[in-house]
Amino acid sequence: MATPPRSGHMICTLVFSFLFWQLFTAGPGCRILTHAAGGEWELLLKNIGITAMHMQLLHNDRVVIFDRTDFGESNISLPDGKCRNDPDDTVLSIDCTAHSVEYDVATNSIRALTVQTDVWCSSGAVMANGYLIQTGGYNDGERVARIFKPCSSCDWEEVPLGLAARRWYATNHILPDNRQIVIGGRRQFNYEFYPKSGNARNVYSLPFLVETNDPKIENNLYPFVYLHTDGNLFIFANNRAILFDYSNNVVVKTFPTIPDGDPRCYPSTGSAVMLPLNLQEPSIEVEVLVCGGAPKGSFTQASKGNFVGALKTCARIKITDPSPQWVMETMPLARVMGDMTLLPNGDVLIINGASAGTAGWEYGRDPVQNPVLYKPDKPIGSRFEVLNPSTIPRMYHSSAILLRDGRVLVGGSNPHIYYNFTGVLYPTELRLEAFSPEYLDSGFSNLRPIITSPASQSNIGYGQDLTVRFSVTGTLNPDMLSVTMLAPSFTTHSFSMNQRLLVLKSGNVKNVEKSTFTISVTTPGSVNLAPFGYYILFVVHQGIPSEGIWVQIQ
Repeated sequence: MATPPRSGHMICTLVFSFLFWQLFTAGPGCRILTHAAGGEWELLLKNIGITAMHMQLLHNDRVVIFDRTDFGESNISLPDGKCRNDPDDTVLSIDCTAHSVEYDVATNSIRALTVQTDVWCSSGAVMANGYLIQTGGYNDGERVARIFKPCSSCDWEEVPLGLAARRWYATNHILPDNRQIVIGGRRQFNYEFYPKSGNARNVYSLPFLVETNDPKIENNLYPFVYLHTDGNLFIFANNRAILFDYSNNVVVKTFPTIPDGDPRCYPSTGSAVMLPLNLQEPSIEVEVLVCGGAPKGSFTQASKGNFVGALKTCARIKITDPSPQWVMETMPLARVMGDMTLLPNGDVLIINGASAGTAGWEYGRDPVQNPVLYKPDKPIGSRFEVLNPSTIPRMYHSSAILLRDGRVLVGGSNPHIYYNFTGVLYPTELRLEAFSPEYLDSGFSNLRPIITSPASQSNIGYGQDLTVRFSVTGTLNPDMLSVTMLAPSFTTHSFSMNQRLLVLKSGNVKNVEKSTFTISVTTPGSVNLAPFGYYILFVVHQGIPSEGIWVQIQ
């Protein structure tokens, strides 16, 4: 197996205060601590065996992680002497190492999984029953659909020719009817559905992907896709977007091009989120935020060894407006290949990436190790906050996802064709970290809600009145109380597919006994607001979220 170099220096504890920095030496194996004002980093595992190119949290609190089969031997063996025999693999026809693992959040441990065909640069989504459906990849994996069922002994199941077209760098989104739509991919200017229905065509043309394709560069792979509250899809590629009726193959609306005209999709990789949907408002506003990326021509320049500075801008658009326009904002740090993660309190964490170059082999430079917090409800000009840095560069092929306890799991980084641990600027990265936002600091424990009912794994319906019972040891401010519901994402290549946060309609807060309260909420009213499936429900008090509970809406 490939072996990363062993570090000879000790890891030290680093504490950042509000006014000054102090360095304290500590024993070997200590974790990196940063003051709560800027968040805290923790090294979870020094070696998970693979690089975390793709990640998905499942409702058993385990995270499925995978990279690709043609990197060569990984750092983790398949169990029981098992080997993968694949004569079509471009590197190893017989490989006894794993290229997928399952991370158990509760035990902080890894279990090796088996993928038979190549999952490199693929996509996926979780179905209503909690099964992860992953689609496409490279070479012999490009038309394969794969199923992972959440159980302690389950492994990948493969469906050969599960896709009608080759899907490499595509985007998946779960639909209100519990199908997935699979959009685009390299040289695929079309979309299809999974699973297939008997009367549906296999592939449907999408000319928008032709229009947004930059010759020899692309800049429209892994398009940013969101389910609008009207049931149509918002699709962003390169530097512009459409509202698309996928059932009738009709463009409903064409949105303006982002004012600077610079590309934001792979390989000029920015990131995006749909901002929280506030169901407490009589009319639900839908906004999309796109941040970072690389200026026009950056990919070509990077191929020549010239690494252009990344974009420092975000573009925000309210797609429910009659005449929507992009509003530009300036980030404190330029960033390409960043990840944007919705937090339970509605803030957006921008994390990972580089400040120069683009995505692609060896094309990124100058890692951005400080995350940035974006607070969407603050006035423009005061929405960004720079947070404490990681010590680990997270470049091309990094990822980040939210966990149920409010931490953000961070892994990956491999800008090389194979696993490469020595003699390179940014070695293949096998370490797994967690970033704890400020809201997890122990100083807020008296404000932090603890949900006591309903129980985790509860089933809920649509438009249902639900009583949530919780405790708070400090003084409760009912005017700063909300209940949110988050759909965990399939994250790869700086885009979190299916990520969605809803602020539920709530009220009638009651003090039922000492330090114990109830709040009445109404669940989402339709599948257009919240497609069938598993969500994490949080109670948020003064910006401090509880640990979440799993609910399944059906």
